[in-house]
Amino acid sequence: MKVYRGLVVALLVLGIISLLQAQEVTKIGTTAAKVLSIPVGSRALGMGGAFVSVADDATAMYWNPAGIARIQRTEFVFMHSNWLADIRFDFVGLVFSLGNFGSMGLNFTAMTMDEMDITTEYEPEGTGETFSAGSFVAGISFAKNLTDNFSIGITTKLVSENIWNSSASGVAIDVGTLFNTPFKGIRLGASISNFGQKMQIMGDDLLVQKDIDAAIAGNNESVNAYLATDRFDLPLTMRIGISSDIINNDYHRLILAIDGLHPNDNTESLNIGGEYSTLKNIVVIRGGIKSLGLKDREEKYAIGAGVNYFLGGGRRIRIDYAYEQFVHLKDIHQFTLGVKF
Repeated sequence: MKVYRGLVVALLVLGIISLLQAQEVTKIGTTAAKVLSIPVGSRALGMGGAFVSVADDATAMYWNPAGIARIQRTEFVFMHSNWLADIRFDFVGLVFSLGNFGSMGLNFTAMTMDEMDITTEYEPEGTGETFSAGSFVAGISFAKNLTDNFSIGITTKLVSENIWNSSASGVAIDVGTLFNTPFKGIRLGASISNFGQKMQIMGDDLLVQKDIDAAIAGNNESVNAYLATDRFDLPLTMRIGISSDIINNDYHRLILAIDGLHPNDNTESLNIGGEYSTLKNIVVIRGGIKSLGLKDREEKYAIGAGVNYFLGGGRRIRIDYAYEQFVHLKDIHQFTLGVKF
């Protein structure tokens, strides 16, 4: 027990130190599959994305897979958001207990949009054809409580992106830990998300006819060839966070949380948020500030609210809403339905 605690605390301290050491970043916006960076769950978003050490519902599969080890009953969650630029963003997940073996979860994420007209230099009004684009993620999670206070989890994901007749795919892994400290109500969490292979787009849209050597007369001037596109990293992100139950009794609960983020395609930043529940956890309000310290910060703050309807016997229906404000882009609204049975 003491060895586990000492190891986790040491790793978290080292991680926090690395976050405080600012580095010059030259890879801003150069990763693929940015769907992996969109926050999942109205509860977490309403708290400003400060959720890695809270992670106690089915959306933990996104934030910190270790969190599903502490879900004792089967839980289903569905989230929908009309995201930026008329893009639809949806997440569905199911978590169930395996008894002493741990907990398992399944999830699917889709970022889709309406079909768009194909335009060219010579036909700027459209050719009469349309194309579609989308990003999809399917994942399976497993987590286990190694001790009463220490949990570990892992998620394996298949990532796919497509546009018209071309696509790219890859495999990614998330790893996370949760630790209840000896100090009452204080939790530590850490996760590394989207560790995996580079993605390269391929497909029929890259097919061209090429003259291998224009200097040779009489050769085939229309040899089929494919354009070679670059390979891009996934948006690897390390999160380290701490949260505390400032108030926790039968009628009121107040959680404050802070996360430090270290992505591979941007500068380090902080998310700070809180959640207050009252009337025996029936009514919940949330608020948070995102991306503090981020260079050219676009996300500003988020607020949210939720209602829990208890059915008895540990069963519950939860409806959550979150609103996020941006500096220049259109604000977004996110809705989540959760059922525990």
